[in-house]
Amino acid sequence: MVLLCVLLLAQLPGHAQRAGDTLSVACPPPRVVELCVELDAIRSVDSGSGPLTYRWDMGDGTTLTGLTVAHCYATRQRYLVRLDVVEDETGEVRPDQKVIPVDFTQETVVNFLMPDTVRVGQPVAFDAVDSQLPTCENMVVLWDFRDGYVTNGRRVQHTFRRPGRYAVRMSLRANGPDPCPDSHCVSRVLVVQP
Repeated sequence: MVLLCVLLLAQLPGHAQRAGDTLSVACPPPRVVELCVELDAIRSVDSGSGPLTYRWDMGDGTTLTGLTVAHCYATRQRYLVRLDVVEDETGEVRPDQKVIPVDFTQETVVNFLMPDTVRVGQPVAFDAVDSQLPTCENMVVLWDFRDGYVTNGRRVQHTFRRPGRYAVRMSLRANGPDPCPDSHCVSRVLVVQP
């Protein structure tokens, strides 16, 4: 019997705020959720069976070997990890000793992309395409550029008319079942040069 420990490495989502509120909560910088797992088969060592090789099919075309392995995925999706155990003396393969579903699609992600520095009058692209509140319905992405302008949408553009440092806020607002928060927000500083 193979016993495994799976650890999903994730950061905490942005802070919750109430609907319509863009001022009272300090929105922290985005924390990117790492798409990583650590797998452990140490407890499955059977000293009576001789040397064994643990071969992990990570579900994305990657194969790793070892009692413990760590792997980071490139894409947020569902994966099926399969563990084959090989008896080194005979070469016998025990396929699918453990099958582990890994699902990154159900994690809260509050994040957005933008450049760090732009010039006055230059259109700036803001992208929250990776953000999600999986327990919620009817999610809306709201942007507060901190220069008097607000808008909504996953991908938006904005042009700043004055130089300065702007703590751009992105909020996810949604409704749904009880575990759905009112809102989550994050912010990043954009430097607008003359």
